[in-house]
Amino acid sequence: MATISACAFGLDLDEDMYKTLNKVDKMIFTPKYSIELDMMYPGILVKLNNSNFPKFLKAFFNNLVKTVVTQRGGKPTNRKDFMDLLLELRQKKTIEASKGSVDEKVRTLELTDDVLAGQAFAFYAAGYETSASTMTYLFYEVAKHPEIQDKVIAEIDEVLKKYDGEITYEFLNELTYLNQVFDETLRMYPVVDPLQRNAEMDYVIPGTNTKIRKRQTVLVSALAIHRDPKYYPNPGKFDPERFTTENKKNIHSGAYMPFGTGPRNCIGMRFAKVQSLVCIVKFFTKFRVEPTKNTPAEVELDPMRLVLFPRGGIELNVIRR
Repeated sequence: MATISACAFGLDLDEDMYKTLNKVDKMIFTPKYSIELDMMYPGILVKLNNSNFPKFLKAFFNNLVKTVVTQRGGKPTNRKDFMDLLLELRQKKTIEASKGSVDEKVRTLELTDDVLAGQAFAFYAAGYETSASTMTYLFYEVAKHPEIQDKVIAEIDEVLKKYDGEITYEFLNELTYLNQVFDETLRMYPVVDPLQRNAEMDYVIPGTNTKIRKRQTVLVSALAIHRDPKYYPNPGKFDPERFTTENKKNIHSGAYMPFGTGPRNCIGMRFAKVQSLVCIVKFFTKFRVEPTKNTPAEVELDPMRLVLFPRGGIELNVIRR
């Protein structure tokens, strides 16, 4: 939460902000019948002057953005955070969206305070819960596989010496094995599932009589694909070796999509990975994890969350190195 507050809003996290963001988290990720209604009848909530989210959310992010914009005099500063990038764009008055096809009309957008608030909301919603859950699953798996954890810690210690203890982007890229462990965690636990796409044209699924009609919403389960033995032998085994440089070449381009795929893939993919890896590295320089008597052999997923969330959390022992 502190990382998101600093990088998205340019604010330091205090106790009040923490409590509010915790409240916001529950509002965003708890399923509602209105979501199903909006999927069946796209746009109906707008026509009814309604929303999937309570008015508090809109007011909170609107006030947050107005406060930050006022503090900065409506201009970018030297913080180089997300709000700075948005304020830089706003100085252009309007921005043009890239065309999806030759025939598509150029769309323009004015960066009003409402639009800025929407971006701040999206940054928080996409950046906090997903990264927190991914790290939870990673710690869970390495706790169950101490030999993998030993290898991760040894690599972090070795590469940190090379960089004199400084964590940089280049340092993170040299953590080859940790990156494999991270990728394998997202294979077993793709946090956002299912993915949603709208069909651009009528399409018959090969080898079937099933026809997807233009503009229909298609739900694609990354979890099912990631655990399909056709693409990943022994899919229930946590095996970072699947993601060595050599082995990655054998993975079908559409068979690994924790961040989606194609032009609509997750815009925050790199941020999420860097944010998570920094946290994991800082943790393992001082601690390691072990299962407790209450640590489950298999994770039970909570059906009352919009993302892949472990029901009741996961209990682990944190041991000082």
